[in-house]
Amino acid sequence: MWNNCGVCMDTKKMAKVFKALSNPNRLELYFQIVKKHEASYETDSGCLICEISKSLNIGAPTISHHLKELSNADLIFTERKGKYLVARVNEEMVNEVNELLKLNNES
Repeated sequence: MWNNCGVCMDTKKMAKVFKALSNPNRLELYFQIVKKHEASYETDSGCLICEISKSLNIGAPTISHHLKELSNADLIFTERKGKYLVARVNEEMVNEVNELLKLNNES
């Protein structure tokens, strides 16, 4: 699908992104990852999931499911560091979605 800015994004891919963000708990989890990502930008340390799971009132299996959905939509990357799970924002996908949603005021 082409938007009027010339950015191409597959409609299935786009639907997967919006579906992943449509759950309120998942959206809150994503916002927490983004906030930690921005705070650790210079150190590139990522976001320790155990740190944010305490602030959300949902269980570990549910958080795991939400992380999988966010990862499947290419919104985040996850990796194990010892016994910890670290999440990072996929900035390329964020930029794609951002470009797609921009309004073209030049028309």
